Amino acid sequence: MKTQSTGIHHISSMVQDPQRTLDFYGQVLGLRFVKQTVNFDDPGTYHLYFGDEVGTPGTVITFFPIPGLGKGQVGSGQVGVTTYLVPAGSLPFWEERLQQHGIATVATERFSEASLLFEDPDGLVVELVARPSSKQTRWVIPGITEHEAIVGFAGATLLSKAPDETVRLLTELFGFERVAEDEEWIRLKGSADYGNVIDVKKTILPNGVPGTGTVHHIAWRISDGEHYPTWQDAIFDLGLRPTEVKERNYFRSVYFHDAGRILHELATDVPGFTVDESVDTLGETLRLPPWLEADRDKIVRTLPTITIPRGERI
Repeated sequence: MKTQSTGIHHISSMVQDPQRTLDFYGQVLGLRFVKQTVNFDDPGTYHLYFGDEVGTPGTVITFFPIPGLGKGQVGSGQVGVTTYLVPAGSLPFWEERLQQHGIATVATERFSEASLLFEDPDGLVVELVARPSSKQTRWVIPGITEHEAIVGFAGATLLSKAPDETVRLLTELFGFERVAEDEEWIRLKGSADYGNVIDVKKTILPNGVPGTGTVHHIAWRISDGEHYPTWQDAIFDLGLRPTEVKERNYFRSVYFHDAGRILHELATDVPGFTVDESVDTLGETLRLPPWLEADRDKIVRTLPTITIPRGERI
């Protein structure tokens, strides 16, 4: 079997305030809040998931909100920019909407492709790109129609301590194609039509510092986990050290750092976020994996109360 990933599964970031994050991603950017759970490795902390109407792989951004967490610094060994895909012609709408919410934007360009750059309330660098895609979202909020709504990920930029080795990983392990290069970036493309464009920066920046406003890890799509031993062997063959398979309830995962110190995850497309909730009620209540249910009362007492952002499925 040849290892292959079609593109991004999800991206996970660190923030401070859960409600501020819910308000920004749910009510300003208009993503659907699809899962309210906890960090399985630290059950006293929320793990919040946003995506399209069902949390389709390639649309999911997740957050670990940790009150009091110090400010991080974006640099080598991290994802630099999280890039979202919006419908063609919608960038002027988003520029106006973000500025109405007091969010400064910068119009920029990479590989002759226009984008809109801004920061979320915790300083995470976010980008919007208008690019053709067969995918459409079925989730809208007041003020955003399906003609402007975020579709899912467009891709991401990677800041590596060893750019050539990170490019090698994406091409040899994940099957991405090297499609463009300039003085600053190497562009790679996966086979999906969203969440599939990765730009690796050629310059090695100072080391990133984990904390608020930084990405914790980037996860890549694999089908069902049946071939995890093959993936783990292939990762070992690249001189890297994969973890054991971890059960995340909505997907199964293997983690590893590449030679550039970026933390990667392999995440399965199945079973998905409707395994413990209906489509209509996604995100409405705190969901815990079976092994944490006995501690529900204790866990709930440690978590701040949150208000769920609203929208509608179309």
